[in-house]
Amino acid sequence: MHLNELILAAMVLLAVFTPRLGDRAFSLVESLGAALARRKRFVLLAVPFVAISARLALLPLFPAPILEFPDEFSYLLSADTFAHGRLANPPHAMWVFFETFHVLQHPTYASKFFPAQGSVLALGQMLGHPWIGVLLSMAAMTTAVTWMLQGWFPAPWALLGTVLVLVRFDLFNYWINCYWGGAIAATGGALVLGAFRRLLHRPRWRDSFLLGIGAALLANSRPYEGFLFCLPVAVALAIWLFRQEISVLKTTAPPVLIPAASVLLLTVLFMGYYNSQVTGSALLMPEALYTRQYEQTGLFAWQAPDLSLTYQNPQFRELYSTGASKWYRRSWRDWIHRSWHSCKEWWTFFLGGTLSFPFITLPWLLRDRRMRLFFVQFFCVVVGILAIVYFFPHYAAPLTAVVFALVVQAMRHLRQWKVGDRPVGVALTRVVMLSVLANVPYYAWTQARQPPAAESWNAGRARIVRQLDATPGHHLVIVRYREDHWPSNEWVYNGADIEGAKIVWAREIPGRDLQPLFDYFRDRRVWLLNADVLPAVLEPYTSPPPRSSNP
Repeated sequence: MHLNELILAAMVLLAVFTPRLGDRAFSLVESLGAALARRKRFVLLAVPFVAISARLALLPLFPAPILEFPDEFSYLLSADTFAHGRLANPPHAMWVFFETFHVLQHPTYASKFFPAQGSVLALGQMLGHPWIGVLLSMAAMTTAVTWMLQGWFPAPWALLGTVLVLVRFDLFNYWINCYWGGAIAATGGALVLGAFRRLLHRPRWRDSFLLGIGAALLANSRPYEGFLFCLPVAVALAIWLFRQEISVLKTTAPPVLIPAASVLLLTVLFMGYYNSQVTGSALLMPEALYTRQYEQTGLFAWQAPDLSLTYQNPQFRELYSTGASKWYRRSWRDWIHRSWHSCKEWWTFFLGGTLSFPFITLPWLLRDRRMRLFFVQFFCVVVGILAIVYFFPHYAAPLTAVVFALVVQAMRHLRQWKVGDRPVGVALTRVVMLSVLANVPYYAWTQARQPPAAESWNAGRARIVRQLDATPGHHLVIVRYREDHWPSNEWVYNGADIEGAKIVWAREIPGRDLQPLFDYFRDRRVWLLNADVLPAVLEPYTSPPPRSSNP
C-alpha cells in the first residue's frame, strides 16, 4: 500500500466516525464553489486559463518533455510535414539508411499515424515549440469535458468533475508530459456526449455541428475506438428520433441531422484525400499500409502473424519478429493475461485508488437509468480494446468524459449515504476531494526530492542535437547499434525536409556499404554515435562499417 492510499484509508475512517468534522469550513467552500459553478460561461472561459497556468507553474519541476518513444518521433514528423504545408513528403533516395519505426518510406515519407495529433503539434511548432500544442490540446480537452458535464449534471457537480479532470490529467500524467496524445480523442468524446444530451432537450444546429466535430476528431485520432464509442450514441439518437411524432419530426430532424451529417461527409472526404496523398489510395490508411509493410503481428488478437516479412536492419527484426513472437502469443491464456494487465493499467491511469473509492456505490450506479448510455459505451470500447494485441491508456481516450461522468454520479450517490442522522456520505465525498487535491503538492514534493539521475538515452540525444545546432555547418550522424540494443531506444529520426536539415540521422546497417550515403551527403560533416554507450558521445566517423554474418 502506498503512502497516499494509507492516508486515504485513515481519512475515510475519520469521516465515518466524525462526519461533521470541519463542516462549517467545508460548507463555506462548497457554497462558494456552487455560486461559481452556476456561472457556466465564465467557468468555460476560466478552465483553459487555469489548466495552462497551473501546468506552466510546474515547469521548474516538470519541464517540457524530451522526445523518447518511437510514436512521439513519428508524430513530430507529422507535425513538421504539416508545418511545411504538406500532407506527405516524397520518398528519399537514401531511405534505407533513414528507415525507422512508425514511419512510412514508400510510397511517401510520412508518419503512419492519423493526422489529428500531428496537427496540434504543428500548431505548437509554429508557435515556438511542439509541446505548446500539447498544452493547448489538454486545456481544450478539460474545457470540452466541463461543457459535457454541464449538460448532464447540475452545475456544482459539473465543476467538481472539472477539478478532478484538471488535477488528474493537466498536471502530471503522460498525456501532458509527452507527445503521444490522448487529449484530441478525449475532446472528441466529450463533444459527442455533451452535444447528444443537449440535442435531446432542445434540438439546435449548433449542438449537432459540435457532435459532428467531436466525431471528426475521433475519426482522425482514434478511429477504431471512436467508432465503438459513437455507435451507442448513434443508436440512441436514432431511437429518440423514431419515437417522435411525424409532425414533431419534421421540425426536429433537420437541426439534429443536417449539421452533423455535413461535418461527417466532409470528414470522410478529407480522410480519403489524406489517405490518397500518403498511401496512394483513398481507401488505404497509412497505419494499415505500415502494418502491411513492417509488422508481423496483426492488430487484432485473432490475426495470424505474417512470417513472410523480412527486414533490412537488425532493429526492425528484433522488434517486429523476435520481440513480437515473445510478447504477442495467440493462446487464450495469453489473451487473458494481456487483458488483465491492460485493465489494471487502464484503471490505474484513469482512476487510481482515490477515484476508485466512490465506486463502492456501483450497485446504485448500475440501476441509474441516466447512466445506461455511459455503461454501454464503456463496455463497447473496452471489449474493442481488449481485442487489440497491445494497449496504452491513450487508446481509451474517447472514454475520458464517460469515466468522469460515472465518477461524478458515483459521488452524488455516495453523498446521500447516512448512518442514522450522521451525514457519512457527505464526509466521504469531502475526503475524496481532499485526497485528490493533496496529490498535487505530494507529487511536486516527491519530484523536488528526486536526486539527479544519470543521463538517459533520450536526454543524451537532445543534448547532442543542441551541440550540433551550435556547431557551424551541416552534419550527418551515423548511428551504430550493438546486437543487444533495445530497439525502442531509436536515435534515427529526421524531419520533413531531410535535404535542408542541419542534422541528418542515419543508421549503420551491418553488411551494407555506407559509401553511397557519404557520396550523397558529401558536403556534410560526418559523425559516429555509438548508441549503446552512455553518456552518448559524438566522434568523427573514421571507421568502416562492421560486417555481419547475420542474414
